[in-house]
Amino acid sequence: MTVPLRAALYLRVSTARQAEHDVSIPDQKRQGEAYCAARGYQLVETYVEPGASATNDRRPEFQRMIEAGTSRPAPFDVVVVHSFSRFFRDAFDMEFYVRKLAKNGVKLLSISQEIGDDPVHQMMRQIMALFDEYQSKENAKHVIRALKENARQGFWNGSLPPIGYRVVAAEQRGAKVKKKLEIDPLHAETVRLIYRLALHGDGAKGQMGVKNIVSHLNRNRIFTRDGGRWGIGQVHRILTRRTYVGEHEFNKRSKSKELKPVSEIVVVPVPPIIDRETFDAVQALLKARHPTVTPSAVISGPTLLTGLIHCANCGGAMTIRTGKGGRYRYYACSMKARQGPTACEGMAVPMDKLDDLVASHLEERLLQPERLEAILATVLDRRQERSERQHEHIAELNRRAAEAEARLKRLYDAIEAGVADLDDPALKDRIDGLKAIRDQAKADAERAQAMLQNSGNQAVTPQMLSKFARTARQRIRLEGGGYRRDQGAALKVGGSGYIDPSSNRVAVPHGFRSSFRDWAGETTSFPREVIEHALAHQLKNKAEAAYARGTLFEKRRSLMESWATFIGDTA
Repeated sequence: MTVPLRAALYLRVSTARQAEHDVSIPDQKRQGEAYCAARGYQLVETYVEPGASATNDRRPEFQRMIEAGTSRPAPFDVVVVHSFSRFFRDAFDMEFYVRKLAKNGVKLLSISQEIGDDPVHQMMRQIMALFDEYQSKENAKHVIRALKENARQGFWNGSLPPIGYRVVAAEQRGAKVKKKLEIDPLHAETVRLIYRLALHGDGAKGQMGVKNIVSHLNRNRIFTRDGGRWGIGQVHRILTRRTYVGEHEFNKRSKSKELKPVSEIVVVPVPPIIDRETFDAVQALLKARHPTVTPSAVISGPTLLTGLIHCANCGGAMTIRTGKGGRYRYYACSMKARQGPTACEGMAVPMDKLDDLVASHLEERLLQPERLEAILATVLDRRQERSERQHEHIAELNRRAAEAEARLKRLYDAIEAGVADLDDPALKDRIDGLKAIRDQAKADAERAQAMLQNSGNQAVTPQMLSKFARTARQRIRLEGGGYRRDQGAALKVGGSGYIDPSSNRVAVPHGFRSSFRDWAGETTSFPREVIEHALAHQLKNKAEAAYARGTLFEKRRSLMESWATFIGDTA
């Protein structure tokens, strides 16, 4: 008696949508079972791959089938597919796996493309595989062309939108509904908070890096869109994604995650959540902190001009060299030191003389009240527009919370009336979802309201600027002729601002406000209102603003005297 061959069916469709329609898979299965029955094969296993491309082997069921087919002894003798394209759409990989199975005595059979085992039929199979690969690439080319055109027209192509946005129907074109992105007030506030933490801090600390932002969000139970905890990658993507300034980049990366040429990228206009000025400022901060741009040794080193000066002859970095057993120190060309005079004739400058020259220039040109006033002028405005936007967001968040609360009430009424069954799992999920939306909206609204209230009126008096300039000029020089690296690097020509000693990070001009607020809140007993009035002001009328500066000055005098004492004591 002849033992029937054992067969395994491999069924596949390319997309999840095809799998959901549940047409192709059942048809493949029906034809496969009929094919096995007609030839007397014993069907022992069926592998179903819903929504997986055949251009690569990253398919769980496919790998499970290959692992079984190459084990000894193999649980089946033949693998049956509807067509070779169901098995693979890459000629090289298909031949690789066909031969891998054949080494273990397992054959690949196609229902619609029956061929023999002789060399001619093997060549035919390989030619058909080449045509399948070509067809797959042509289909991909046409699909991406259609998607790019859809993106050029400003429509969304169906992937999960970035956090802070939601997909809405834009227009109907025949049977298709074109969709666009709109701002989701519930999560847009979280995006704005992340940018505020990066640029301004949380009021208790200065500017935050990505790790600190992640810790802040998770510590304050500000969850992701799906209710999970934040990670470094998620926050970094939010801080670097141009979508949030209204420029979503479609077709930016290939399937292998490699960047595509700029000519292949389509910029889709979307409603901005972050203004461009804020976005650019955050990008500058991220770039300045990147270790490949500014090594940690340069940031934290004690020498004033390390990493800041370069040789005028060759452009190489100037590094420290010593003489007389370390008695004398020089800034010298690193190219000459490493490669000799043939690379650069080089130059050496006594460190104390150059440091003194740079410090004197900073004292004369930058640390003067008039110059500081010009620098801070860009910081002392832009509050009113931000305040109006925040009021709008708070109103929208409160509306979302009230809407969720009203829906919950209707569900509770339905349960009390006996219309809805409390044991229904779908009803429980609905109630939990509405509660999550309500609680998240309330929490975001309260947090936004608190930040709005904490941003008090702005006021900086000439006396403050004069005292700050005088103290800074004193602090830039330490006893013994040394210099504070953290201040000197921050105050360099073309620099980005003050370095907060607590975090050792470069701050943009408003870093002074954050540092002052931290000091006052942590080391003094002055009320928050006095601290905020000492820093900021928000009156629309210039006459009222000038009057407020005069009337509030006396209230802030003792606070500023304490600040001056603190600066003097730590100099």
